[in-house]
Amino acid sequence: MVITWAELDSTLNRATNALLGAGLGEGQRIAVFAENAAETVLGHLSGILAGISTVPVNFHLTAEEVQYILEDSQSGMVLVGPETAEVGLEAARAAGVGLVVGWRCPDDSGVLSWEAFLERGEDTDPPSDMAPKPFLHYTSGTTGRPKGTETPPTMFAGGATVAEHFEIVGQNARFAAGGVSLVVSPLYHTGPLGSVRAVTAGQTLVILGRFNAENVLRAIEQHGVTNTLMVPTHFQRLLALPEDVRAKYDVSSLLMVSHTGAACPVEVKRAMIEWFGPVLFEAYGATEAGSTNAIGSEEWLEHPGSVGKTLPPFECLILDEDGNQLAAGEEGQIYFRDTTGRGIIYHNAPDKTEAAHLQPGVFTLGEIGYLDDDGYLFITDRSSDMVVSGGVNIYPAETEQVLVTHDAIADCAVIGVPNKEMGEELKALIVLAEGAT
Repeated sequence: MVITWAELDSTLNRATNALLGAGLGEGQRIAVFAENAAETVLGHLSGILAGISTVPVNFHLTAEEVQYILEDSQSGMVLVGPETAEVGLEAARAAGVGLVVGWRCPDDSGVLSWEAFLERGEDTDPPSDMAPKPFLHYTSGTTGRPKGTETPPTMFAGGATVAEHFEIVGQNARFAAGGVSLVVSPLYHTGPLGSVRAVTAGQTLVILGRFNAENVLRAIEQHGVTNTLMVPTHFQRLLALPEDVRAKYDVSSLLMVSHTGAACPVEVKRAMIEWFGPVLFEAYGATEAGSTNAIGSEEWLEHPGSVGKTLPPFECLILDEDGNQLAAGEEGQIYFRDTTGRGIIYHNAPDKTEAAHLQPGVFTLGEIGYLDDDGYLFITDRSSDMVVSGGVNIYPAETEQVLVTHDAIADCAVIGVPNKEMGEELKALIVLAEGAT
């Protein structure tokens, strides 16, 4: 699907005005439960324009899980695609949400069609004096239910009005007018979702569905992509392509390839810089905090393996189990002090918010690491993943980073399993590369 600027303007006018007339109550949100599509982007953008917070929902979730998010977020409306309509409608009914709008869904799906919804809105400029509302994200529920958290101020442009918000977005160098942004990751993730605002700054947005390495290279060449965001697994899949396939495509248009989401093995990142050039930019942080650290390619080559120096308004602290600050080079629990005093906040979960903080404004993301003499942060592992074998602390991430450099391994996870003699031992779960045995 190709949408022209005129069509985009008209569709956003109608969608925004339809949202403003949808009767959503004060504090209610719009849940977007859909795979990557143009309409997914339009749903989020129209929410911002209408001054209504949207909730990106993982499209892999079950109806029960989606129901919980709809209830916890106070969503008054759900947007779905053809792949999620059935589960989304079931969850909405269970949560008492009466308005479910879907695109390209069968006539008997039970949802209001996107086209019919747009007809409810006038093709006139909506008011631009509403205050923009941040997204409400739900992080993985490894310790129970997913935790809701609003996009933090460091990741949300803010502004007193929607008009001011998009003016600030346009000042971001990443969204320079005339550029082309490529979305290769699910739009329920924080990083890719941030890219939807590129459209409002005058950038072309190219949206891919499920990740396919060669399709990504083809899109970069075909559309002259200038910036994109990936995770290390994407890098590994790109590097796994045969050399002749990689050589077929021109990637010289790229100006910035951001990556985040997980630790990137040193050799993988080095290989990507050699291929794409010094355009890789790594951001470390979390959905609830935003980016706490960042590092560009040339700086990283001088400090390989680092996630960079800490960004304002944060300060990094490495503490031992008793809360004492450790010297450079010593591993410990990573904490961040938010100098604004905000820290991280979980929606409707004051107990979880409190548990993440050592003291007001000082929080941890649950990871182990160290600072070098120059103030560069290195991540060792997650504290919850640490394996104790024979009284020795072992960090699975270190083993994983070695394993994924093997040509026969596409991906892996290393875990601890019981061992009668040693207490625990490591076990590696391997995903073989295509053609490997």
